[in-house]
Amino acid sequence: MSYKKITAEEAACLIKDNDVIGFSGFTAAGCPKAVTQALAVRAEAEHAKGNPLKIGIYTGASTGDSIDGALARAHAIKFRSPYQSNKDLRTELNSHGAHYFDLHLSELQQYLRYGFLPKPNWAILEACDITEDGKIYLTSAVGISPTVAHLADHIIIELNQYHPKELAGMHDIYEVADPPVRREIPVYKPSDRIGVPYIQVNPEKIVGIVDTNLPNEVGAFTPSDEVTNQIGLNVAEFLSKEMKAGRIPASFLPVQSGVGNVANAVLGAMGANEDIPPFEVYTEVIQDSVVQLMKEGNVKFASGCSLTLSTPALEEIYQNLSKYKEKLLLRPQEISNSPEVARRLGLISINTALEADIFGNINSTHVIGTKMMNGIGGSGDFCRNAYLSIFTTPSTAKDGKISAIVPMVSHVDHSEHSVKILITEHGIADLRGKSPIQRAEEIINNCVDPQYQDLFRQYLNLGQKGHTPQNMAAALAFHDTFNKKGDMRLTNWEDYK
Repeated sequence: MSYKKITAEEAACLIKDNDVIGFSGFTAAGCPKAVTQALAVRAEAEHAKGNPLKIGIYTGASTGDSIDGALARAHAIKFRSPYQSNKDLRTELNSHGAHYFDLHLSELQQYLRYGFLPKPNWAILEACDITEDGKIYLTSAVGISPTVAHLADHIIIELNQYHPKELAGMHDIYEVADPPVRREIPVYKPSDRIGVPYIQVNPEKIVGIVDTNLPNEVGAFTPSDEVTNQIGLNVAEFLSKEMKAGRIPASFLPVQSGVGNVANAVLGAMGANEDIPPFEVYTEVIQDSVVQLMKEGNVKFASGCSLTLSTPALEEIYQNLSKYKEKLLLRPQEISNSPEVARRLGLISINTALEADIFGNINSTHVIGTKMMNGIGGSGDFCRNAYLSIFTTPSTAKDGKISAIVPMVSHVDHSEHSVKILITEHGIADLRGKSPIQRAEEIINNCVDPQYQDLFRQYLNLGQKGHTPQNMAAALAFHDTFNKKGDMRLTNWEDYK
């Protein structure tokens, strides 16, 4: 069949108030851009007339500004899941202008199939190619695309000429069966290809093709600085010592790493460490540091869910596609983030904490316990199931006014039972096999900024008797002091005794 060509504005007019849409992409890679911008314009016009127009949104993870930003500014989002990083959307969520349910990224696709969440009416997918019989070839990410393509009543394709058709073959689309007939996911090494390079749909579901030529909206990464570089060196030193002690195989293990400047610094330091051999990556987000390490010969293969790359790094891949298609593989997030696969491969999992406490609990999501930052993402998928779970964070923020390590985290995303190693620019806390008081001493001595160490030692002296020496009256004193004074640095604990 021949697909109908429509404009972004025509596509946006098909969407009704309370419709639910599933989008392709993962981070700002592989996301639609034209239809959502047109939908935001339409929503503003409808609202000006007094008419409602809000939609439910499912995505792979965060998106480009053309989805989360444009629709948030238009107040056109009814609910959103599972992860976001847009400042305008964050404002909507924290003011309850839109509802947000945070979710482990590996769970969304199966939750949709199980009927736990409202079914998507629409799938809007960015593709580099499509065939007459309904084979959709995605662009620079996969995310939840296969599941929403199958569940949605209707599909709109943004056929984006910015991404070459030769990308076909970089994707590995594999979909699991649901219980009670689910089988193991047959990934035994990161380079295993287990599916097909396209999404197969009934072509009659595709209501229109919107032609575009738009780049990804991936912003520039914050450059590494002295603090993040030192964190990277500490991670590399720790892994080197683990290898020498025989706790990591001499051939090394696949690495999962989060996204951002700390993750880039960590991977860069690992590549520069002569004790760490060339390794493989099994992760969500493939970012610039992975491409650079491939060019240097320090990363042998990378499997992920998206190419979240700066424009120069993405162009490097597109100009050398035949070479990189042998070293890169993009999967649905249900596979890239699978707890089963993470456990089987023995991943070294390295993620960034927003906040940690002295007993080893991690807050990845909430500022001062109340304001949503981004979401849990895939950190829980990996840390609970990793061979070795590492969390990194700069020890302080805002010129020392905030300590990233506190007596008790203001929100718990990863408990002490899942966190094995905590690393800041000051050092390494190995929490394996240690009791709560031993973990506290390890973190205070090795990870806490010196200007806060005495405060923590005083806090432990206030601790109530018990296995975990917390003081319930003082546990959130750092946060309370910050809310009152804009600085966590207590002068004393008198008010909390």
